[in-house]
Amino acid sequence: MRISVFFTDRVGIAQEILAILARRVLDVSAVEVDPPHIFFEAPALTADGLPALREELQHVTGVQSVAELEMLPGARRRLYLDALLASQADPVLAVDARGVVVVANAAAVAASGVAEPQLIGTSLKELTGDPQLASALIDKAYRLPATEVQIGGESYLLETVALHETSGTVAGAVLTLHAPHRIGERLSALQNYSAGGFEAILGHSPAIQQLKLRAVRMAQVDAPLLIRGETGTGKELVAHACHAGSRRKDQPFFALNCAALPESLAESELFGYAPGAFTGALRGGRPGLLELTDGGTLFLDEIGEMSAYLQAKLLRFLNDGSFRRVGGDRELKANVRIISATHRSLEEMVSTGDFRQDLLFRLDVLQLNLPPLRERTQDILPLAQVFVDRACAQIGRPRARLSKSASAALLENPWPGNVRQLQNVVFRAVTMTEAPVIEAQDLELAVAGSAPDIDSLDDVASLDEAVAEFERALLTRLFKHYPSSRKLAERLQTSHSAIAARLRKYGIPSRS
Repeated sequence: MRISVFFTDRVGIAQEILAILARRVLDVSAVEVDPPHIFFEAPALTADGLPALREELQHVTGVQSVAELEMLPGARRRLYLDALLASQADPVLAVDARGVVVVANAAAVAASGVAEPQLIGTSLKELTGDPQLASALIDKAYRLPATEVQIGGESYLLETVALHETSGTVAGAVLTLHAPHRIGERLSALQNYSAGGFEAILGHSPAIQQLKLRAVRMAQVDAPLLIRGETGTGKELVAHACHAGSRRKDQPFFALNCAALPESLAESELFGYAPGAFTGALRGGRPGLLELTDGGTLFLDEIGEMSAYLQAKLLRFLNDGSFRRVGGDRELKANVRIISATHRSLEEMVSTGDFRQDLLFRLDVLQLNLPPLRERTQDILPLAQVFVDRACAQIGRPRARLSKSASAALLENPWPGNVRQLQNVVFRAVTMTEAPVIEAQDLELAVAGSAPDIDSLDDVASLDEAVAEFERALLTRLFKHYPSSRKLAERLQTSHSAIAARLRKYGIPSRS
């Protein structure tokens, strides 16, 4: 039976209570003193014997109550602490001030590769095989930035939280080991929390319906996928959907735009770097996207912009799943599905020597071709209304709709920027007008309705004349809405002097 004694604290009261237990020859298996309570466990004490014990204890000056307990508080804390540690997927260790392991959860035992009895009492130096790291942790009172360590042949990012006694002296630390793929799962969840599946690909035209059917089948095949399509057709959206429809859907998804970074940064971003690989590198190195994506899907956008050097490194990874970090000499492995995308003709790039043919063969196992918006005009108006509703909700204005003239202008526009351009045009119109009905002029379509009829240019003598005719028509139309050279220059994202010169050239009235 477990008993709680509540008392008014005074000197010697705990000894008097324990003396009563001793006189009764009760076998007390556990005692916890936490004023104003004493908790004890007496296995031989029965419900019949409790009233007599309670009466005797209450004769002790200061004892307020004696009650039965289900579990001693300390035992309860240990039980919950063990459950908490066991529930952690990341390895967690507690070490004392000398860096010796005193507590380890199941994940830490598995990572170390030794049984728990042998792990307890092991020093950090023995565990990591890095005496400098172990000394630095102790010397700096376990206040080190996130550092990479090797345990059981695997890389982990080490995070430390120092433990202090009431005097402020460091008593040890709690060490958490984050595996790169676990970090990747969390980062991916944060970055892609709103990414949808195939339902996020909007449109009901035959071209889109056929694309979805083909993509659904390819999503389930665990092989490299190459997505081709013009800029703005939604290649990353399709890549997200293919990941969500694959067997890797619960694993990380990351994207890297190969055109957005110079070669050196793209290499470290993709493959990571070893400690001291270059000036400014983190002390413990850094895992790259391949390590973070282990088990998941990596989307390489604009793969045609990748340098020849990175093409060779990527080819090696696709061949056997192995790679090395920048500045590293250790072979790493990762199980990653590669989805790549391009708006360029990789076959033409192969013929000119700008892209490796063997890499193209490895990337182009499965292929999806995204239709441009001009080839699925049935989707233009439904997409535009969806974008109108989203824009209204985003900026907090009442719902708007498109007029007949606006709808006609949208249908007439060639949309060289595809769905992304349509979304931008609609968002700008919703933002710049408060009217409940969006008119054609609100769309600010520089192309629709402003280009001269091609048939009327049959007698144009040269390309320069044709360009001048188009330029004149464009400036004449836009000047009605931006009636100054400065406003028009801002709209066309060019210099004020260039616009002023063209307005004078074509005799279009202007005022600065």
